[in-house]
Amino acid sequence: MLPDLSTTDSRRPVARTALVAVIGAMAVAALGGTGTELGAWYQSLVQPSWKPPDTWFGPAWTLIFGLTAWAGTRVWVRADGPVARRRILGAFGLNGALNVLWSWIFFRWRSPDWALAEVVLLWLSIVLLIRVSARIDRFAAVLLAPYLGWVTFAATINVAVVRLNPTA
Repeated sequence: MLPDLSTTDSRRPVARTALVAVIGAMAVAALGGTGTELGAWYQSLVQPSWKPPDTWFGPAWTLIFGLTAWAGTRVWVRADGPVARRRILGAFGLNGALNVLWSWIFFRWRSPDWALAEVVLLWLSIVLLIRVSARIDRFAAVLLAPYLGWVTFAATINVAVVRLNPTA
């Protein structure tokens, strides 16, 4: 259940908000994970020599999702009304959908070129998250910086995969 948008009480329970944020982050991770197949097709792709091992991606995303939930909790409890909370939900919802979609496009639908186009939207949605968060809580915006950095790095891997595998 999502936190109540109609309340303006500044004493909203932080624990409940944090729980909702963690569940949301876990849902995005799980949905993205269901689209991620590291099978024969993925293994056949030529990867850039500088790409980290696949085993690094799980811990990196776990940290990023944790920081994102923390940032979401901070901005939600500090938001000054229903309009601000709708913006927060919209920004986080859009970002979560784009995050999941990238995994499905790249891994499940085996379209690195379309994933490259989509990662631009994902990247922009993180910039939006940072901007929306910074208006409410600057530290929350800082918590989202590793997410932007990681997606920027992942996008460079995506570019390299497209270049190294023109028929993929």
